[in-house]
Formats: sequence, structure tokens, C-alpha cells
Amino acid sequence: MSPGLLLTVFAAYSILLFVVVWLTSRKADNQAYFIGSRSSRWWLVAYGMIGASLSGVTFMSVPGDVFNKNFTYLQVVMGYIVGYTIIALVLLPVYYRLQLTSIYTYLLQRFGPVSHKTGSAFFILSRVIGAAFRMFIVINVLQNFVFDALGIPFVITVAVFMLLILLYTYEGGVKTIVWTDTLQTTFMLVALGFTLWYIWYDHYLGQDLKAEVVSFTDSIGNLGKAQIFNWDYLHKNHFLKDFLGGAAIAVAMTGLDQEMMQKNLSCKNIKEAKKNVLSFTAVLVVVNILFVLLGAALILFAQQKGITIDPKHTDDLFPTVALKYLGVVPGLIFLIGLISAAYPSADGALTALTTVFCFDFLGIQNKPHFTEKKQKKIRYIVHIGFAILLLGVILLFRVINNDAVIRNLFVAATYTYGPLLGLYAFGFLTRTKISDSLAWLPCLLSPALCWILSANSAEWLGGYKFGFELLIVNGSLTFLGLWLLGRLQNRGVHPAPAVDA
Repeated sequence: MSPGLLLTVFAAYSILLFVVVWLTSRKADNQAYFIGSRSSRWWLVAYGMIGASLSGVTFMSVPGDVFNKNFTYLQVVMGYIVGYTIIALVLLPVYYRLQLTSIYTYLLQRFGPVSHKTGSAFFILSRVIGAAFRMFIVINVLQNFVFDALGIPFVITVAVFMLLILLYTYEGGVKTIVWTDTLQTTFMLVALGFTLWYIWYDHYLGQDLKAEVVSFTDSIGNLGKAQIFNWDYLHKNHFLKDFLGGAAIAVAMTGLDQEMMQKNLSCKNIKEAKKNVLSFTAVLVVVNILFVLLGAALILFAQQKGITIDPKHTDDLFPTVALKYLGVVPGLIFLIGLISAAYPSADGALTALTTVFCFDFLGIQNKPHFTEKKQKKIRYIVHIGFAILLLGVILLFRVINNDAVIRNLFVAATYTYGPLLGLYAFGFLTRTKISDSLAWLPCLLSPALCWILSANSAEWLGGYKFGFELLIVNGSLTFLGLWLLGRLQNRGVHPAPAVDA
């Protein structure tokens, strides 16, 4: 497959994307940018959120992880169902009742300005590192398989991607992203489905459907990778760790994440927003099952063709098979799917970061003397600033050039969702006042304690290793710290916090 052909496909996809942008961003104002004028169709948002939730990490990591972790990722997916149900039935009604644009405004109303800015700052830190990591994973694969052969430096590749994302999001914001996510989700799912079908076809051509299913199932069973449940409580992937962690991940990284909730808040009303989340959950479960099955199919294909799988670099399995062994058409479809996975990693993040900074730190909504034109100008500057920041972080990852270090940075960023989980849980489950001026303290201490605990758990806890449930521990420690602040507040040690929501 020639690099010129791959570059042509990339250009054609980008042109199609901008056609969609032009059609959807005309006459967009600030309300359209921030919340899509609350006119998005629920089914469109639900479908587009599939691609935003998956991103390039899922696109490559979930199939590859089957080699090391079997089908145990499905334990996490089961937890997602509980988490997304909580979002639909608990979080969304509050967000709609308070008519929020930045969801962290809830913290201002419930606790005060310090809690508000603390929550927003944790989101910004998490989303900058997380979005940069997801972009880096995908662009790095494209660089290795496509752009290096064309002699295009990595810095140019990243700059072009960020420029394209900046151009198609700076005007329409959420209104545009709802539609572009739909396009990107479609291509990602086509790449997933076509690759799975193609490998199946290659293995079982000539049998009837029932025989094909039986043969494929038997092959997976013989592969020894079909284990779903892990009951070893010392293992990171024990069922309860993955299940409860999956629920917490869904609540924290979707329900308490401005990027994901901003799209939900663009629906016309709470009823449609609930339908959006619940239908999205059902489809997401099916799609993740297909990704796991794809992982098994890729391993079967690799064994048949004598392809060596590196246990430390299983992310390379999908692109290696698709671009080097499946032929031109499957390779091009994979490439389009991979490009589609790159864009959602940053487009929604740019819009969400801009919204949070403009609302929570600059307070443009509370300045009556700011005209629509003035607000838009500020929004443009902030949007461009975050695009440059993301570009810089991605390039920093390339300079580090150490997969272990980069992934540890990403893990560190996920720790910052624990304080958000603790803040919102304390706000929803109690009516306790706290000393808002000290709210930052437990939010900083809990991730640090969790990092230390995770690093030493095997030694301190008789071989116990933390998995996704560490997010719950993180949130619980924040909750405990806030409770202690509340106790001090009730004893009159600190001044009263802001008015309770």
C-alpha cells in the first residue's frame, strides 16, 4: 500500500469532515458553541458519543489487551451499565434543573468558589493530559505506518491534526461536534465490523453460518483467551474490582466530565437526555463485546500467519495486521477508522476546556458588559490557547519517547477524577457545610495517598494489587477529608462556606 494512497485517503476524509462542519456551523453563536443551543437530537448525540467514548485507546488497546487479559475487560463493561444508569437518573436531572453550562458550577452553588475552581482545575489537568495521550497514541501509529514513509516529521503531522481540529471546532463548538462525532463513529464502527468480518471470512469461507459460528467459537475456546470472570482477589482484574471500578469510571469520567456532559446538555430537555444516555449505554456494551471478539480474531490470525505478538506492545497488533497483512481495502478502511479515532480525542476536549475556562475562571457569563462579540473574541483566544497547549503536550510525549513513562502520566491524570467523584458524592449524599477555603486540601491529598498506596499495596496488603477500584478509594478519601472539614466547620473553627445549593 503506497504512502501516497494513504495520504490521499487522509486528505479525502478531512475534506468530507469540513463539508460537515460547513453545513453545521453556519450562524453559530456562543449558545451553539457551548451547549448546541439545547437543540441537539438525542439519538444523534447518543450515536456520536460512541466514538467519543471509544477513542484511539479503545480502538487499539482493547483488542490487543485480549492477548494478556483474555475477555476480562467485559467485567468493566458490566460496571459501565450501572455507572451510566446513575448518570441518567441522578446526575443529569440536577444538571438540567440548575440549567448548567459548565457542570462544575454545581460545586460553586453547593460549596463555594474554591471548591468550584478546584473541581474545574482537576478537570482541565485530566483532560489536557488525557486528550494529549489519546491523540499521541493514534498519531504515533499513523506516523510510524504512513507519514515516516513520506518523510513528514512528527511535529508537522501533529501540527496539521491540531490545526484541522482547531479550524472545525472554533466556530461551531458542540453544535458541530455532535455531527462530526456521528461521522467519526460511523467510520470507526465500519473499521471494526469490516475487519472482524474479513478475518472471519478468511478463516471459515465455504461453511454455512451455523458451522461458521461454531468453528469461530471453538477456535476462541481453544485459544485459551475466552475467560471473562477473574475471581482471584489479589489480581488487578478481579471481578469486583473491575465491575465496581467500571461503574466509578463511567460516573467520574463521563458524568463528571465536562466534555461528555456538554453533549448531553445540548439535548432539548431532560427526557431526551436520559434517552440519549440509556440508549448510548446499550450500544456501547455491544460495541465493546465486538472489540473483544476482534481481539480474539486478531490473535487467531496472527497465529495462522506466524506473526509474533509482543506482550508489552499489544497496541500494535491491530494496526500491524490491518496495514501489513489484510490487503489494500481492509488496510484503507482501518486507516480511516484510525483517523476517525484521532479527531474525537481532541475536538470535544478543546470545546470542553474552552467552556470550563471561560465560565469557571473568566466568568464571562457573569459580565453583563461583555457583548456577544466580546465573549466570542475571548472564546477564540482561549480555544487557540488550549490547542497550542495540547500540541505542546503531545510533542512532549514524543520527546519522552518512553511508553511506560507516558502511560504513567496518563494514569496520574485519571487519579484526578477521584477528587471530583468525592466532591460530587459529598455534595449529593450530605447536606453538610464545609470550609470552602480548605476544600482543595483533601482533593490534593487523596490522589497522592492513592499513588503511594497503589505502589506499595502488594507489599503492605499481602500481595493485593489495586485495579480500577482505586478510583473509588480515591473518591472515598476525598469524601472523608471533606467530612472532616465539615466537622471543623460545625465546631466553628473556620468561617462559613458559600450558600448551599
